[in-house]
Order: sequence, then C-alpha cells, then structure tokens
Amino acid sequence: MRQLLSGNEAIARGAYEAGVRVAAAYPGTPSTEILENIAEYPEIYAEWSPNEKVALEVGAGAAMAGARALVAMKHVGLNVAADPFFTLAYTGVNGGLVVVSADDPGMHSSQNEQDNRLYARAAQVPMLEPSDSQEAKDFVKVALDLSEQYDTPVLMRITTRIAHSKSLVELAERAEIPLRSYIKDTGKYVMLPGFARERHPLLLKRMEQLGEFSNTSDLQKVEWGVGKRHIGFICAGVAYQYVRESFPEASILKLGMTYPLPRRLIEEFASQVDELYVIEELEPFMEDQLKAWGIKVEGKSRLPRVGELSPEIIHQSFVIQLGPTNKGDVPFPVPASQPSDPEMDMAEEPDAVTPTIDWCFQAIPGRPPVLCPGCPHRGVFYALQRLRLTVTGDIGCYTLGALRPLSSMDSCLCMGASISMAHGMEKARGKDTGQRTVAVIGDSTFLHSGIAPLMDVVYNRGSSTVIILDNRTTAMTGHQDHPGTGFTIRREPTWAVDLEALCRALGVKQIWVLDPLDLDKLREGIRKATEADEPSVIIARHPCVLLENPFQDRLYQVIPDKCVSCGLCRDLGCPGLIFELRSLLPETGSSSAERLLPRIDPDQCRGCGLCAQVCNHQAIAEVPKSQGAEEG
Repeated sequence: MRQLLSGNEAIARGAYEAGVRVAAAYPGTPSTEILENIAEYPEIYAEWSPNEKVALEVGAGAAMAGARALVAMKHVGLNVAADPFFTLAYTGVNGGLVVVSADDPGMHSSQNEQDNRLYARAAQVPMLEPSDSQEAKDFVKVALDLSEQYDTPVLMRITTRIAHSKSLVELAERAEIPLRSYIKDTGKYVMLPGFARERHPLLLKRMEQLGEFSNTSDLQKVEWGVGKRHIGFICAGVAYQYVRESFPEASILKLGMTYPLPRRLIEEFASQVDELYVIEELEPFMEDQLKAWGIKVEGKSRLPRVGELSPEIIHQSFVIQLGPTNKGDVPFPVPASQPSDPEMDMAEEPDAVTPTIDWCFQAIPGRPPVLCPGCPHRGVFYALQRLRLTVTGDIGCYTLGALRPLSSMDSCLCMGASISMAHGMEKARGKDTGQRTVAVIGDSTFLHSGIAPLMDVVYNRGSSTVIILDNRTTAMTGHQDHPGTGFTIRREPTWAVDLEALCRALGVKQIWVLDPLDLDKLREGIRKATEADEPSVIIARHPCVLLENPFQDRLYQVIPDKCVSCGLCRDLGCPGLIFELRSLLPETGSSSAERLLPRIDPDQCRGCGLCAQVCNHQAIAEVPKSQGAEEG
C-alpha cells in the first residue's frame, strides 16, 4: 500500500517497520513530528525527554540492553547531545541505534544553520542522507542494520525540506526484531581512559570497513545523462531533487551514504566527465574531501554557502551565470518551466548576478514575527522594557520579546543559557549589575536545561532574578507536553512537576507566582525580586492563549475622543491593534490635524486587557462583544 507521507512521518513509519522498541526526543523544528508520529504506534515506547542529551542517553541504554532504538532532534539539539554522542562512537551499541539530526538551512526556526554532517566526521559515525520520504523510511532500517552489523550508532541527517515535504511511500509490515542478549562488557561500555584507549583503534578500523561498504552499497547511485556526459554532478539529500529538477538529463552521482564517502566510486565517476560539480547546502563537506583526494571539482565557487538551495538558485548558477560553455553551447537542457530573464544574462554582464537566497523571495513583502494577540508573555516584556532592565533571554516563542516594539531582551545564546549568563554578568560586574539583570526562560525550557543553571546560581551564592514564563506547554514547537503539564505524550495523566517546589528544592527562597496579564502586580513582583539579596524566581503563569483563553468573551475598543495618540499601547506590539491616520477635522480635510489613532481588530482581540491597562487616559475600554463586531 502506498501513502503520501512527510519525511518525518516516513521516519516514524520506518522505525515502526524496522522493529524499533524505544524512541526518545526533545521537540524542535524541523524534527518534532517524528516522535509525535512514533507515539501513534503502541509497539514503540516513546517519550519526550527533558533535553536531547537525556534523549540520546535513553536511546543508548535501550540499545545497550539489546533493543532497536531511535533518537530524534533538530540540528542544535545534537550540540546538547554531543557529549554522549561522541563517546557512543567508542562504546558502540548492541541493538541498533539511529540518531536523526534535522538540520535547518535557511534558519526557518533556528538560531544558526550549522551543518551537522561535520558531526559525523568529528565523531567518526557513519551518516545517511535520504532525498525523499520513501528513502527517509527505508534508510531507518538500513541505518539500524548497519548499526548492528558494525556496532556503531548511525547518524541520519535530514533537512527541513525533507522533513516537511511529502511524497508517496510504499508501506510494509512491522518486523518484530527480537531483543539481543545483554552481556556485561566493562571494557566496551565503561569508558575509563584505559578502556577508551583500547576502543579508539577499533573505532578507526570500523570506519575503514564502512568506507569499503560505502563504495559498493546500493545507497550510492550513478545516473548517466542523456546524450552529453561532459559535466557531472555529485549530490545528496534534497540537493539531488533540485539538480534533477533543474537538469533532468544531467549525469549525477547520487549519494545516500555521505560519511564515509565512497572514494573509489567518486574517482571512477570523475574520470568519466570533463567537469565535476558538487551541489550541497551549507558547508563544502563533500567538496573539501574530494579536493583533498586530488579530484578536480567545483561547488562553492558558484553556489552560496548560506541558506537553502533551490532549483532556481542552481539554475541561476549554472545556466544564467555561466551562459554558453567553452564548448559553445548551453551546459544542460533546461525544462521549459524554468524561469527565464534575458536581462539577467550573465554572458553579457558576468558580474551582474550573484546567487543569493533573496533572489527567490524578492516579490514577498517582509513581515516580522510577533507574539500572538493575547500572549501572556507580552505583559512580562512590556514591564521589563518599562523598568529598563537588562534581560538575558532563552530559546522559545518568547524570544520574540527581543524585537520591536517590545525590544526587551539583551541576549539569546542557546537553551538554558539565560540563567547562567545572568549569573556570569553578576559575577563579572557585581551585585548592582545583578540587581538590574533578569533572566527569562520558558517552563519547558526551564525543565529542559534551566534547572542546572539555577542550581549553579544558588550553589555559587548568586542573586540573579529568574522569570519562568510558564504558559503550561511547549508552545513554539506545537504545544507538546512536558514534565510540568501532568500529561505524557499520549495525554495520559501523570505526575506534574511543581515548579515552586522544585525551585525551593534547589535552594531558592524568594519565589512569586504571578499572572503576567496583571501588570501592576507583575511590576511590583519584579521590583521586589530584583531588590532581593539572594536568588529569586518569578513564575509568570498564564496558559498559552492558543490552548486556553479565560477572556474569550471579553472585547476591547478604543474611545477616539479620549485617545491622545501617546503611543503607549503601540509599544505592546499587539497584532490586534491597528493604527490609522485619521483627520480630526474631517470637514476641513486639513492634513495638519491628522493623528495616528489606534483601532482594535475584533477578530484578533483575545480580551487580555493589556492595552487598557497601559492606557493612562482610559481611552480603551471593555465593550460587549456584539458591539465590537458591529463596529469592527
């Protein structure tokens, strides 16, 4: 049976069919849906782990015990899990273990666009890269087989376009893989220095064997073009789809296993073409290796090193930019649907066009992201901005508090860093600085990696103020549950972590639980917390408006006669507030009497009432919802 699946759905299906028994992850775009779909299979134990490091350790334990396991994370998650990842390469596994890294070229929802293929090389772990959903499913089984055959974790790297795009997938039945026997082996699994020294040569020997496998594996495919063969491409993952779409008759060496690279196969392919190009996103991972082997090749000299590729960018680089080749013809037959712009002909103006990501999106107007209307985080950032505090931030939807007009976040490095950075600033500059600094972190992120930094603040006698933005969910990745919500991934009731008790257990004595939509109490709480001569925590608790809205029957409206256009409500950055130039003397039409006046869009308003609280002129008032609908 065939089914239309996204890459993430296909990976989940692959785990099911390949007999995976344990799967763990921390949600992160673009990988989140892998575990959400695995959770639909009762044959697999699935869990949201508090962070990627823990998830990988859960998977490693399952594999050591003899079960097949899968661990998924976005690319920056592998940074969190790097510690166990590198050492797992030494210990090896027992049951198969595949680690899925979902990279995000173009940074659609990430703080960087690192290329995690480099992790495979650094940790000496084999790596597969599927180029569509069918391969995403099939490669899970291949990865688990390789893992068990060569006693190694296997990295499966996908990118956003593979994770979220859909293609037809042939489904199969689940293979019930029996548990492998667990045999105590101290020298293999306990990486004391003496044991680790013995394991390192074994690791290198394993990679030699995998290099030979890479040369002969069916994962690597040569597709000779129709007619001319003087130009050849080497590519993998979604780049293969782009090349195939741009140049359907080109000769291509498509790689499914990109570490270790198949040297012999690549040299043979290179010997049969006059010009060789590597098409790959981000780093010149393959290109550098080919050059190190002495193979004449080009890639990044024509393609951007940042952001995603696309058929348009490749077309621009190899047709428009190059123009006719030295042989006097267009290098490749181009599909009739490809864009054509004679004014961009590089044969006439060779410096006029440089491939850029913007080239594809120049017609789309820019729209900065904003917090949702009614978002409870808005009150916190508005208060922090007004108090002019230094704010160390963290990863989550609340990172939007750094943008105008809230502009109330000073840093954002990685998950959990907000608390430790605030602590470091206090240690560097004294308690006065500490009392002007606040760390903000979400409830899920606090449980992910904020507990240890808060322990550090208490243990090392800091006095930082931490605001936990507790909206009762993992909002930014799609409202996943976490240990503080009281529900498992399958919505089974479970023990809910008490944040107040947890903070007290860590040694924090100054704790306030406040509603961030009550601005007066929030400001007073922040003032008391920052004045405290010891660690303090404010739990700003209000459910995410997309999950629960206690004010859904409330609606607010601007009273034009009272509004003085002071702009205080504009500083909230609420999408429900619309500002329009209106004439105060409509009968005269005088432009000098125009003012920027707010209006509340009843379709956007969530009734939180923040705008009415910040207005000093009582120009915003609650009205019956029916009236608002009539006037909106």
